[in-house]
Amino acid sequence: MNLKDTVKLANGVEMPRLGFGVWKVQDGDEAVNSVKWAIEAGYISIDTAAAYKNEEGVGQAIKESGIAREDLFVTTKLWNAEQGYESTLAAFDESLRKLELDYVDLYLIHWPVKGKFKDTWRAFEKLYKDKRVRAIGVCNFHEHHLKELMEDAEIVPMVNQIELHPQLTQEPLRKFCADNNIVVEAWSPLGNGKLLSNPEIKAIADAHGKSVAQVILRWDLQIGVVTIPKSVHQERIIQNADIFDFELTEEEVAKISGLNKDERTGPDPDNFNF
Repeated sequence: MNLKDTVKLANGVEMPRLGFGVWKVQDGDEAVNSVKWAIEAGYISIDTAAAYKNEEGVGQAIKESGIAREDLFVTTKLWNAEQGYESTLAAFDESLRKLELDYVDLYLIHWPVKGKFKDTWRAFEKLYKDKRVRAIGVCNFHEHHLKELMEDAEIVPMVNQIELHPQLTQEPLRKFCADNNIVVEAWSPLGNGKLLSNPEIKAIADAHGKSVAQVILRWDLQIGVVTIPKSVHQERIIQNADIFDFELTEEEVAKISGLNKDERTGPDPDNFNF
C-alpha cells in the first residue's frame, strides 16, 4: 500500500484510502497552508464540509497547489440546516462556488436529520445523475438510518463516514456496510487525540519504531477502513502519511480492536440537536 492506494466504490470510482481532513481548521492561511502541505506530502484526498467554514481556503490551496484537478479527490458535506430537496441543491452550488470547483468527487449528508434526509437524498441522486458529483454518501448514519434511506433510494450510499477509532470500532455497522457495498470512512481516527497516550498502542508503536498515531492509522487501513486524519502542523501531516513501510501483525490488529469500549468522543447520531 502507499499514499495513492485506493478502494473502489460501488460505482467504480476509486477513493484514496488515506485522506486529509480539515475539521476545526481555520479558514484563511491555516486552511490554505495545511492543505498545500498535505498535497506536497503526497495526499490526494481532501475532506472538508460546509459546516467547517473553510471551503474557500481549501479551494484556494487546491488552485495554488499546481496539481491537476482530476488528480485530487475532494469531499465536502451538506450541513443540517440546508437539508431538504431544493435547499440541498442550492447549498451544493454554494459549496462549489466557495471551493471554486466544477464538481466534487464525493458529497456527503453530514448528519441524519429526522424527516429530512430522504428528500435530501433525492437531491443527492439528482446531483449524481447530472454528473456534478462523482460519488454520493452519508456521514454518521446508524444501520437503522441506512435501512430507512435505502427503502426509497434509487442509489445506495457509496460511503458512510462515521466516528471510528480503537475505542469505537463499530463492528456491527461495518459489517452491515460491507454487506451493502458501502465503504466505511473514519472521522476522528485518533479518538480526538485521547488515544495518543494509550499504553497498549504505545507498546505496539515502540515495537515498530512508530508513533501511536501512525499505528492507529495503519490499523484503520488493515481493517479496511478509509481514514482522514487532520493536523495543521506540517511535520505531523507528513508523519501521518508515513505508514506504508510497516505492517501490524494479526495479533496486533486484534489487540487494538480489542480496546473497543463503544465510547464516542462526538455526538450520538440518534441524539444530536444541531
